[in-house]
Amino acid sequence: MIRKTTVLLLLCLLFFGGYLLFSSKPQIKNTSPSGENIICFGDSLTRGTGATEGMDYPSQLSKMISKPVINVGVAGDTTARALTRLERDVLRQAPRIVLITLGGNDLKNGVPTQTAFGDLGKIVKAIQGRGALVVVGGIDVPLWGRGYGNAYKELCKETGCVLIPDILEGIFGNGNLMSDPIHPNGAGYGIVAQRFFEAIKPYLNTN
Repeated sequence: MIRKTTVLLLLCLLFFGGYLLFSSKPQIKNTSPSGENIICFGDSLTRGTGATEGMDYPSQLSKMISKPVINVGVAGDTTARALTRLERDVLRQAPRIVLITLGGNDLKNGVPTQTAFGDLGKIVKAIQGRGALVVVGGIDVPLWGRGYGNAYKELCKETGCVLIPDILEGIFGNGNLMSDPIHPNGAGYGIVAQRFFEAIKPYLNTN
C-alpha cells in the first residue's frame, strides 16, 4: 500500500512538473528591440486629459527612466482612428518600445469586441514588424466591459506583446486619483507611469 502511494505521488509530481514546463508565460516578441525611440501611442489616457502640464503619464515616465518619451496620444481615438495615423505617428519615428492605451473609446462607443481587437491586432503586429517591443495597457471594467478584459489577454497571448491587464486598477473610481469620472489626475497618471515603467524596465538596456 505504501509503495502504491509512493508511485502515485511520484506520478503526480511528474505531471505537475510537466504542466509547469509547458504552461509557461507566453513568449514576448522583440525582447531585444531595434529602433531608437520610446513612443506612447493611444487615446486621452496617453494624451494626459485631466492632468496639468507635465503630469501626463508619458512625461512622468520620461523622468523615471531619464530618457525622452514621445507622446502621440489623441483624445477620443478609437482603434480604427489610431490605425489610420499609425504610419505617421509611430512607424516613421524609429520605434524601439511602444506603449499603447487603446480600446476605451471603442468600449464606450459600443464598437464590437471583434472589430476593436481586429484593429488593435493590426496595430500591434505592424509595430512589431519594425522590431519594436509593444506594451499594452488594458482596460477591465467589471460588468460593463463586454469581454474586453479577456480580449486584451487573448491579443497579447497571440501576438507576444507585454500586457498590463488593467492599467486603471485601483485608480478608476478613486476620487483622489481621478480628475473626472473617466480620466486620472496627475497622481493617477503617476501610477499609470509606474506600471508602464515596471513593464518596460527589463527591456530598457537590451541590445
